[in-house]
Amino acid sequence: MFVDICNPDAQVHSTLIISPNSQAYTVYAMLQAHTAPRQARHLPPGPRGLKLLRNSFTMGNDWSGFLSRCAREYGDVIYFRFLNVPICLVAHPDGIEKILVKNQENFLKARDYRALRPILGNGLLTSEGEFWQAQRKLIQPAFRHENIVTYSQVMTQAAASMLAGWKAGETRDVHVDMMALTLEIVAKSLFGSDVSEHALGVGRAMAVVMDLFITQANWAFVLPDRIPIPKSRRLRQSIKHLNDVVYKLIRDRRKVPAGDDPTAGSDLLTNLIAVKDEGGVRMTDEQLRDEIMTLFLAGHDTTANTLSWTWYLLAQNPKVDEALGAELREVLGNRAPVPADLPRLPYTEMVMKESMRLYPPAWGVGRRAIHDFELDGYIIPARTNLFLLQWVTQRDARFFPDPERFDPERWRHDPIRSGKIPRFSYFPFGGGPRVCVGAGFAMMEATLLLATIAQKFRLTLAPHQSIEPLFSVTLRPNTGIRMHLHPRSN
Repeated sequence: MFVDICNPDAQVHSTLIISPNSQAYTVYAMLQAHTAPRQARHLPPGPRGLKLLRNSFTMGNDWSGFLSRCAREYGDVIYFRFLNVPICLVAHPDGIEKILVKNQENFLKARDYRALRPILGNGLLTSEGEFWQAQRKLIQPAFRHENIVTYSQVMTQAAASMLAGWKAGETRDVHVDMMALTLEIVAKSLFGSDVSEHALGVGRAMAVVMDLFITQANWAFVLPDRIPIPKSRRLRQSIKHLNDVVYKLIRDRRKVPAGDDPTAGSDLLTNLIAVKDEGGVRMTDEQLRDEIMTLFLAGHDTTANTLSWTWYLLAQNPKVDEALGAELREVLGNRAPVPADLPRLPYTEMVMKESMRLYPPAWGVGRRAIHDFELDGYIIPARTNLFLLQWVTQRDARFFPDPERFDPERWRHDPIRSGKIPRFSYFPFGGGPRVCVGAGFAMMEATLLLATIAQKFRLTLAPHQSIEPLFSVTLRPNTGIRMHLHPRSN
């Protein structure tokens, strides 16, 4: 890519040839920092010049360090230009609430969401405006509590089937196991009948998409909206495979007359095919495809990561694990949990909430300002990309004392509901009108799976592992998580 750079103060003009995978990005970022507009004194503080250049070399491999340093050094609102793209990091709950709720009409999705469009199309995660509102209205009923509880048996049966293959004393990669488990659950919840072969292929293709997301996001920031993001051959093949599988499932389901399929009405695809808008129009195959891929990503990858991090945290905190086991023995005995048990499993839910505080399934929410707006005394220009950082806010000592400690007891008397801390000090599912439509489904799934597995086994970490968070679309472990299996004594 050719980039013209002009510094009017020094009367210097030059051209750089920048590869999206090269360190020349950082040179461009530094020069842009020196050509900031003169109203910059109204902008929030943030890394500039050489400091931005130094951070640029490492931020891709150390997002957690970069984000934490920015919050520590510059405060709750941080502004800088990277690749000539204005970026504002927002870490305080009040600012987050202003963007997601109080002034939400002034914001669109951030530019990096463009990287997801080739995979998710115009689904709920990526669509905007009236189209998004219409789609949300169509899909929302499928995720009402009375509807999602019908999938609980799919969840616990899938977990029981997985556990039948586990043996005391063996070592397993639990991240691989959780990915396979949630993939099976989301496939059966979406499509009803056994689609194991299709699900495996979709899971592999989705893994490619996740691996390549950061590269695609870089292109999304660099290229103007009118220029499509280039796709590698590997990514094109994965998208084609996803399309082939999903469109075939949609066509096959449309061919089944109502009442001829014993699974009709029991899976999300059937429900989505049946819903009509106010004009009596049903979703097209393309709309169905986009929403299914969005639900596949949200229902598979996020829950698997949440559970993986939960096992990791429990292994490091045996007293918490012991308290969890005690509650499960008292409430469930040896029977499988059902949704009606969830109110009687408060500590199990507290474990899940604390796990998502430390390792939120989505580590940041992106928005782009339509108009200039004021935030914490600063003027944020239109077209600025704003990132609201669960990773930083949910680890802030102002809201969570001793924030790095895994302590489910924080949630014994919910500090948010009681008003002790701001509402958006904890927002693992986002917030405002665009809060995750499947939040209730995900929380029920994660809690039921945790209870089902922890009933039977206690997990400890295998030695000689270096497990760190990988910041992609979701927050994943950078490697597998190998763990020893121990039978839970009853």
